[in-house]
Amino acid sequence: MAKIAPKGSKIDGKQHESAVTDFVKGLSSEHKMLIILKAQLYGGKWEPMYQDLKNRLEGKPYIFKLANRINDDIERIEQMRKFEQQHSVNLCDYVDSVE
Repeated sequence: MAKIAPKGSKIDGKQHESAVTDFVKGLSSEHKMLIILKAQLYGGKWEPMYQDLKNRLEGKPYIFKLANRINDDIERIEQMRKFEQQHSVNLCDYVDSVE
């Protein structure tokens, strides 16, 4: 799985780009699918997708039916959201398709 830099670590622009590229290369197809869904169905935001998954688990109305792996997807979203925050990036800018 892709590595996440420790919080508060300082890196320059080139290292930052390399860290993001390395992270994206290490993503599974499930991670990439979530990024694509984030971009195409949720306006590039994690929170609506995250809330959809939580609502589905709780039996509440939800927008989009993902596969039978909701808890795994929630963990993936948390991991990728943390990476985006730490590196001030939007992974939608780096993932165009599921390989």
